[in-house]
Amino acid sequence: MQLLISPLAEQDLEQIADFIAQDQPLRALSFVQALHKQCKNIAMQPQIYRLRTELGSDIRSCAYGHYVIFFAAQEQELHIIRVLHGSRDIHAALNESQH
Repeated sequence: MQLLISPLAEQDLEQIADFIAQDQPLRALSFVQALHKQCKNIAMQPQIYRLRTELGSDIRSCAYGHYVIFFAAQEQELHIIRVLHGSRDIHAALNESQH
């Protein structure tokens, strides 16, 4: 399955790294690498993750630490939509993604 990361999700990952790097520069890199690895893991079995119909008909999510990876799986592609801190207003952030 091909893994596609949206521009907003890439921006999310950069912001996560920047935030962590303020206090722990080395951890910032390793954490973002771990998030990328988790995205690859999701691609192996996307159907096992929680379907989030309140956010969209085909949106699923995977919690990773304090963050949540939102994605949509097609037959041959996994689209990472956003990577957001769990305390964020998820509905507002995902609506931002659709505009």
